[in-house]
Amino acid sequence: MIIYQLFPRVYGANENKKCGTFSDINDKEIERIKSLSVSHIWLTGVIRHSGWRDTNPAVTKGNAGSPYAIVDYYDIDPDLADNEANRMEEFEETVKRIHSHGLKVIIDFVPNHLAREYKGDFTDENFYILPNQKFITPVDNGYMYYENPAKATGNDVFSPTPSLNDWYDTVKLNYTNQDTWHKMLKIMQFWCGKGVDGFRCDMAEMVPVEFWRWAIAELRKSFNVIMIAEIYQPNLYQSYVEAGFNYLYDKVGLYNTLENICRYGQRADTISDVWKNLNGLDDNMLRFMENHDEIRVASRFFMQKPENAYPFVALAALMNRGPFMIYNGQEYGEDAADSDNGKTSIFDYTYMPSMHCTDAMNRVSIFDFYRNLLNFRENNPAITKGAFYDLMWANPWYNNFDPQYVYAFLRYYGNDKLLIVINFNIYEGRNVTVAIPEDARKLIGGCNEKYNVELKPGDYQILNL
Repeated sequence: MIIYQLFPRVYGANENKKCGTFSDINDKEIERIKSLSVSHIWLTGVIRHSGWRDTNPAVTKGNAGSPYAIVDYYDIDPDLADNEANRMEEFEETVKRIHSHGLKVIIDFVPNHLAREYKGDFTDENFYILPNQKFITPVDNGYMYYENPAKATGNDVFSPTPSLNDWYDTVKLNYTNQDTWHKMLKIMQFWCGKGVDGFRCDMAEMVPVEFWRWAIAELRKSFNVIMIAEIYQPNLYQSYVEAGFNYLYDKVGLYNTLENICRYGQRADTISDVWKNLNGLDDNMLRFMENHDEIRVASRFFMQKPENAYPFVALAALMNRGPFMIYNGQEYGEDAADSDNGKTSIFDYTYMPSMHCTDAMNRVSIFDFYRNLLNFRENNPAITKGAFYDLMWANPWYNNFDPQYVYAFLRYYGNDKLLIVINFNIYEGRNVTVAIPEDARKLIGGCNEKYNVELKPGDYQILNL
C-alpha cells in the first residue's frame, strides 16, 4: 500500500479559490496521484464538522473549523461541494471516480469525540457529564457559549475549564454505554455503504480495544474494510492488531527517530531500536514523514528544503513491507512558508502554494524524486515481498563506517537482493565500507563480504547484489 493523504479543503484551494471542492479531484489529478504508485487516497475531513455554518466561534478552532470536531456523522461538509444541496452525491461521484482509476478510498472515522454543538441522536448518556458545573470556553472573542452541565473535553479533560491547548471544541464519547458502541458501528456501516474502502481511525487508542474487537468483526461481516489506527502507545500495538486493525501509525517509533536524527543529532544506528521494539509488527506499521499533524519536512522549522528530506523519506519507504504515506503537497516540496509553525493549517481556509508553483523545473524535480522512489518501491519484489536484515551490528565505527550518520540494511526475496545505504548527513558525503556478515550472506543466497559505497551529502544508494 501507498497512501496519498488528500485534504480536499486545501488541495484545490488557491489564491482565487478560498476552499477546495470535490471537483478539484478530477481524472487528471487522480492519474497524477496514481503515477506515484499510490493505491489508496485518504480523503481527510469530508464528514461534516465544526465551522462558521454550524458552530459558535467560541467553540470553533480557526476560521474553517476542525475536521476532527464532527457535527454530523451522516453528512458531508458543505464547503467541499460545488452545489451544497448535492454534497452527498458529489462525494459519492468522487469515490466512484477514484475507483474508476483502480484506487481505493479511505476516510476519517472520529470515534473518541465530536463537536460540542453536535447534531444527531446522541444524548447525555453518550457523554461524560460534569454535574453542577458550567462549561467555560478558553476563547475570549466576544461570543457567548452556554453549556450547563459541562461535558468532558475530547482529550480526556474532565474539567469544565479546558485550556486553549486542549480540544475544547469537542466532547468525549462514553464507551461504558453500549449504546455508544452500536451508534458508532452504524456510522461505519453507513460510509461503507457509500463505497468507502477503509477508515483511518482518529485517536483509536483513546477508545477501548474491546469496542474495536467487536465493531471490526461486525463490520467485516458485510464489508472487506481496511482499518488504520492512529495510536501512540507501543504497549497497545499488539492488542489493537489482535482487535482487527490492519495498520498502526509508526509515529513514536520511526518518525520520531528520524526527526531526532535530523534535528537533534541522534545517531543513525538508533533506527535499529525501532524494529527491535516492534516485536515482529513491522508489516503492520504505517510509515510517513508527513501528515496533517506534523511539520512540513521542507519547512524552515524542519529540514529547510525538500531535498534534505530525501534520505529520510527513502528510509521510511524502503525499510519494510508495510504501507507508506505521503501528504498532499509533499511531492512538490510544500513548506507552509506563511505559517508560524511549519504546518499547513487544518483549522483555517488556506492553500498550498507548491501545488500552483511557477518554478516548474524545481517542482518537477521534486515530484520525480517521489515518483521514482515509490515506483521502485512498488515494482521491486525485494521491497514488496522481501525480508529485512539490519547490517548495523556488523558495521561499527572502526571498520570504515559511520553509524552516526549512515544506516545500512538488506532487502531480499528470491534472486532479488538489495543493499541499501543511506547518509543522513546533508552537509557532508561519506565513503564507507559495508560488511555483510556470513549469516546474512547465507540468508540471501550469497554475495561479497564487503562493498565500498560512495555517498554524497543526503544521499542514498541501492546496490543490486
